[in-house]
Amino acid sequence: MKHDHSKILSAVGSQMPEDEVLAELSELFSVFGDSTRIKILWALFEHEMCVCAIAELLKMTQSAISHQLKLLRHAKLVSSRREGKTIYYFLADDHVRSIINQGMEHISE
Repeated sequence: MKHDHSKILSAVGSQMPEDEVLAELSELFSVFGDSTRIKILWALFEHEMCVCAIAELLKMTQSAISHQLKLLRHAKLVSSRREGKTIYYFLADDHVRSIINQGMEHISE
């Protein structure tokens, strides 16, 4: 006997976002799949910082940190401001804080 899933499929299908939107969401979550980027986000969760401070904290080169910050900026997770010759990075908005907080809650259950 075959089950009739037509109502469920119709309901779920009507709520399913477009493929482009889901691809964008997938890209966003892939950014969180790197421990260096997570460390940078965690540091910026605590305080805005310049590249050299992040590099010192994580014991990495400024070049490596700059590369990761570029990816985080592209994903709209990090923003920056200039003060003289120094650029300070910070979390883009409270949504990023929420994602980090929810992730921490999830793994500590």
